[in-house]
Amino acid sequence: MESQNIEPTTPQDETIIENRELNIWEALLPVFLLVGMLAYNVFVYGDEALSGSNQFILLLGGAIAAIVGHFNGVSYRQMMTEVAENVRSTSGALLILLMVGALSGTWLISGIIPSMIYYGLQILNPTIFLAACVIICSIISIATGSSWTTSATVGIALVGIGSALGISLGMTAGAVLSGAYFGDKLSPLSDTTNLAPAMAGGELFSHIKYMSMTTVPTYLVALTVFIILGFTISTSGTTDTQAILDSIDASFNINGWLFLVPLVVVFLIVKKAPPLLALLIGTLLGGVFALIFQPTIVATIGGSEQLNFISAYKGVLNAITVKTSIATDNAALDDLFSAKGMEGMLGTIWLIICAMVFGGVMDGIGALSRITKALLGMAKTTFGLFASTVGSCLALNVTASDQYLAIVVPGKMFSKAYKDRGLAPENLSRTLEDSGTVTSVLIPWNTCGAYHSGVLGVSVGEYFFYAIFNWLSPFMTLIFAAFQIKIKQLTTASTAGEPV
Repeated sequence: MESQNIEPTTPQDETIIENRELNIWEALLPVFLLVGMLAYNVFVYGDEALSGSNQFILLLGGAIAAIVGHFNGVSYRQMMTEVAENVRSTSGALLILLMVGALSGTWLISGIIPSMIYYGLQILNPTIFLAACVIICSIISIATGSSWTTSATVGIALVGIGSALGISLGMTAGAVLSGAYFGDKLSPLSDTTNLAPAMAGGELFSHIKYMSMTTVPTYLVALTVFIILGFTISTSGTTDTQAILDSIDASFNINGWLFLVPLVVVFLIVKKAPPLLALLIGTLLGGVFALIFQPTIVATIGGSEQLNFISAYKGVLNAITVKTSIATDNAALDDLFSAKGMEGMLGTIWLIICAMVFGGVMDGIGALSRITKALLGMAKTTFGLFASTVGSCLALNVTASDQYLAIVVPGKMFSKAYKDRGLAPENLSRTLEDSGTVTSVLIPWNTCGAYHSGVLGVSVGEYFFYAIFNWLSPFMTLIFAAFQIKIKQLTTASTAGEPV
């Protein structure tokens, strides 16, 4: 009895109570300072900010949060416990990222990705040029998982062809970006597609499946508009892609049998095989098909003129683990036919870990729960919560000037709010992509806007209206939220019945 009388007044328990009642401005202080530091860092480093400086800024944000926690009586051990739990929770996503890098390497050297590009280019037709641009860039972006690579290679070629046909540069660039970001969103090879579920606490393939519910309708609307535009504008000249096709054909053994590998992976995903298993099998099959269909390329990557056991081993392992490039007689294709392997995913993994440090400290000091409480107080409805997420992603794209940060920061901040509403993490990860990933290219000073504008030679102002898929996506996700369409609920007994 005596100990029970003492417990309510111990300093430790007073600290816990004080921590739970963290002032909203104290809770927001690390966020505001983080956004300010990130914005300045991107201003200084530009596209190179993701090489490591942004990651360190996230750690500084965590340090600021730790100082706030210290003055509120939160122990260092408590904060580190939350950080460790956060990092542990992303271990599956980190392994998937590594396997995605491995798969992209073997799919390149086997000719799978080049074959997708080869057959995709052949659907070009002057009458439906704009729609064809959307479809081609969709195929290439799904295959590569990169809107940046798509824009910098085939995108440049398509803008040039469109210019020769007398089509507005803004129209062509908008079609290119609509297709490129559609593929970037749905491709399991995309870093943002992996990042969003990692931040929301979801699973990759479940995220892709759920995201397709808003992404596909948006894509179909954009494609329909470009088909209509294609029949209402006059064109002149011809679309000459034969030089590119000849270069691909000369560099790879293009064969329809190569599509067996992605079909196997799709089959495994449909059958709900564990993602790591599906990706591992896809990687290994890619390596086997590389030895069968592209022996010369494998030998070259393995550092030999002839294929033997050692060069085969080194060639496949190099493709899986490090950057590999396949030279062609067309300089425009050289950047496209390169893969970074598992090594290329380390930057994104580093970013996730540093984000988890920031989020873990914010968790430990009670800041996230305090912010979540405030958000839930303002967002009286499910639609309000979705709208708040969209607004936060857009604001971070404008202020922090980086699509990754527009996913990382809101993802971590809103994850508890969605859970408290009884909403599955797929709702959050889908909204992050619908508003964070795709709108980054619409902001001139954002790294994505600056990059695509510079690469395509078309200003953001010129292509903004025609990047239909990009600006329509946030509206589509809000429409789904407003009408309660495909809003997935948590089904566990511990969360589904929680009061709002």
